[in-house]
Formats: sequence, structure tokens, C-alpha cells
Amino acid sequence: MRVWLQKLREKLVAVGFTSLLFAILLGATFFRLRRPQPAPIVISAVEPPPKPTTAATITPLPIRVYVSGAVLVPGVYALPWDSRVEDAVAAAGGGTADADLSRVNLAARLRDEQQIYVPGQAEAVTPVLPTAPPPASSTGTSRTPGQKININTASAAELEALPGIGPVLAQRIIDYRQANGPFGRLEDIKKVKGIGDKTFEDLKDLIATE
Repeated sequence: MRVWLQKLREKLVAVGFTSLLFAILLGATFFRLRRPQPAPIVISAVEPPPKPTTAATITPLPIRVYVSGAVLVPGVYALPWDSRVEDAVAAAGGGTADADLSRVNLAARLRDEQQIYVPGQAEAVTPVLPTAPPPASSTGTSRTPGQKININTASAAELEALPGIGPVLAQRIIDYRQANGPFGRLEDIKKVKGIGDKTFEDLKDLIATE
């Protein structure tokens, strides 16, 4: 009888321990389910900013000039449109030992199809005879009758002497050739804003590009 009671007590202890363990697990599970879950962290990909677009620039075509005289390598050379006489002489190898560069305007701006001649020191200087000044025009500039105005080299005052060209259009002509290079043809002056076919008809016999 005592042995049976002992076994019964052991069974009750085992059942009680098992029940207690089950109750603990059940309580822990219930507590975990009731506990608020943290919000999920969402990682979104950031798109790179668009690359800035650059406006296309128009590069004027190079000009071709002929360099002759007292230079090391005479010939025809292609140069940027805004080059000077100094650049053309350098492209031809520079002056020879007897070149007289003091008689050449090295700072002058070049134009297409221009010839640059470098004289030698032994060459005689052609004397320039004085001429009577031409009569002044109503705009304050002077021009020999029959002489055409070079629109690639004329100043604003000289351009204003042309019919239909005032201070605004004269400045536009100068701004255009500085930005795009010299005018290659007479018709190119119509590319200047404000000069149309009618104005060109009045100008074409009075202007030149060389």
C-alpha cells in the first residue's frame, strides 16, 4: 500500500510539473501574440537626378589663307575663323632671316581667301602718295564715290552710312561677324536680324566682303 501511494504521489508531481510547464508556454505564447509588432522598414530606391542637357553650339568653319613672301614654308593654310595675321605667318613656319615683319600688321584679323605677303628687308617700300580727303557724308563718315564698304571690316559709323542701316543694325552686323566669323557672301548679311530682301537690294551694290 505504501509503495502504491508513493507511485501515485510521483505521478501527481509529474502531472503537475507538466501542467505548470504547459501553462508557462501557453502564457508566453499569448503574451507574444498580444505584443504590438514594429512597423516594417521599407527601403525604396532613389532615382538619380537627370543629367543636365547642354545646348549644341555651332562652330564656324575654318578659313583658308595664302601666305607668301619671306616665310619658311609658303602655301595655303586652314586656320580658325578668328585667327590673326600672326597665326598665318606662324603656320607658314615664321619669317625667314631677311623677313621684314615690321611692315606687316600681325594683329589684323584674317578673312577667308585672303593673301598675306611678308616682304623681305631688301625690298623697296612703295611710297604712298597723299590723296585729298573725300567729302564727308551726312552721318559724319567719309567714303570715296564708287567705293564699296567692306562689311567684314567696317566700323559702326561706316555701316551707318549705308541706306537703311542705323545704329542698331550697324551694331547687329558687328555682333554677328564677331560671333560667326566674316561674311563669305554678300547675301549672308540677310542673316542679321532686321535685314530683309528689300534692304539687301538697296545695299548689294554698295557693300563688299573683301
